[in-house]
Amino acid sequence: MSSRALLVLEDGSVYEGYAFGAEARAYGEVVFNTSMTGYQEMLTDPSYAGQIVVPTYPLIGNYGINSEDYESRRIQVSGFVVREDCETPSHLKSERTLHEYLAASGIPGIYGVDTRAITRRLRSAGVMMGAISSDESPTEARERIRRSPRYDNIDFVRQVSTESPYQWEKPLALADPASAYHIVAVDGGLKYNILRILTSLGCTVTAVPCTTSAEDILALNPDGLLLSPGPGDPALLDYMVQTVKKLVGVKPIMGICLGHQLIARAFGGTTFKLKFGHRGANHPVRDLETGRAHITAQNHGYAVDAASLGGGLVVSQISLNDGTVEGLRHRDLPILSIQYHSEASPGPRDNVYLFERFLEMVRGGQI
Repeated sequence: MSSRALLVLEDGSVYEGYAFGAEARAYGEVVFNTSMTGYQEMLTDPSYAGQIVVPTYPLIGNYGINSEDYESRRIQVSGFVVREDCETPSHLKSERTLHEYLAASGIPGIYGVDTRAITRRLRSAGVMMGAISSDESPTEARERIRRSPRYDNIDFVRQVSTESPYQWEKPLALADPASAYHIVAVDGGLKYNILRILTSLGCTVTAVPCTTSAEDILALNPDGLLLSPGPGDPALLDYMVQTVKKLVGVKPIMGICLGHQLIARAFGGTTFKLKFGHRGANHPVRDLETGRAHITAQNHGYAVDAASLGGGLVVSQISLNDGTVEGLRHRDLPILSIQYHSEASPGPRDNVYLFERFLEMVRGGQI
């Protein structure tokens, strides 16, 4: 039998379960994700840096962990909270269990808790700070939460961004540098599937650190620029906003999630924190031009204030759940952005077409 463990929230609520993964303490913002599959992609999504993730689906780990479905070089979550951990996964690609993966990465988890009750509390009260522990009392864990910095005050982008530029390797069948567009991806929390999709469409992709200057980016002679997803509050990222301002109108730009928010702020817009965020693979979005609804994968806790937009930016898509901004385009410049994840992983693949639309911008210099 595993040792007892606690999930303690800053409002004083306590959920008792059993420890799995690493024997360690965790601290972070507690959030929930409504995807039914894709726990390996969740764990390695850099946008989850600094957060304790609670999947709402009750059985996690049933198809194990494999070497293909990583979205970054390491586990990014601070902790993992599940209803039931599957100890005997069954899948032809499975190489190890979820418990083994968490333990090897030093990340603690807790299972045997009522994840529905946790989700209902977060939906009602909003996301909040929390801690996982197997060697503290609830009072000691609450005191640790009280002494620790809040999620909203930390620049997690610098923690997850690459330290040096690198080029994503293409499959040999796609390697034709003479005819490929060169896309520079500014890494604020870049997911590997963005790189996989761009290379599958024939592009050469170079990822650069979040602190790379506009001058150094342009020195790489890109045909287009991609601003990646990433964690945390975009209001803390003025250094990236200033870079985006210098790139606007120079090269075609696509922004995804955090990149979408940075584009809005570069044009004078503001962002705000959502009560419990959008995290899952089942979020409906409406395209305002076509009227078509798309089912999207999302992972963000902040949104763009539509009333603050200016400089030619217009809202192109909205959430059908709460009406928040899900897409932007510029009236005159080759700029488009989306708040959700067109690369999915996990999630529906309905929105890969947006990368093709971006490449049409690259070809023609316009949306």
